[in-house]
Amino acid sequence: MNVVYDKEREDLELALQLDPDNPLKQFALARIYIEQQRNHEALELLDRCIMVRRRDPEALYARAVTYLSMGVYRKAACDLLKTVVLDPGLIQAYKHLGFVQFTLGKEEAALKTLKKALVIDPEYAEIYCVLGDAYLDLGEFEQAREAFEKALDLEPGNPEAHSKIAMYYLSRGDMKGLKREYEILKTLDAALAEQIGSLFF
Repeated sequence: MNVVYDKEREDLELALQLDPDNPLKQFALARIYIEQQRNHEALELLDRCIMVRRRDPEALYARAVTYLSMGVYRKAACDLLKTVVLDPGLIQAYKHLGFVQFTLGKEEAALKTLKKALVIDPEYAEIYCVLGDAYLDLGEFEQAREAFEKALDLEPGNPEAHSKIAMYYLSRGDMKGLKREYEILKTLDAALAEQIGSLFF
């Protein structure tokens, strides 16, 4: 555990005891709790913060990420929708919103959200990973492959992009392609490679 990080957390906890309704301190401490995966405590602070700062996109986004960590997708989606309205340039919010929409079976809405994000930043590799997943789910294999390949073009060393195209190869019955990506992943992310290897090799 990072000693400086713990000191910061302890200082903020003490500051909030003295000033419990300070939304800036609530938000700062909530972010530390999120990093430490203390999601319920983070959520309680973010709820209090947002009661005062209802139109704060950073606080709404932080609460959405907390909900995502807890698997509460519908509430995450609500906060993400508000976030992109209040801060249309927050590209990570679009990625998470697209993921949530896709997870909830709203593939067309996910595609719309993700394409909007690409208008804002066409070089954001992680958007293409989620976009490829949505296309794969819709059975649009060529578009899925193109999305995953674009992610790899932008970030050749991104383990997520390699794992996504590995799953694409699996969906097409291309075991050679899957094996090739597995070998690449062994050098990029051994734990992820092990997950794939234990399932398919």
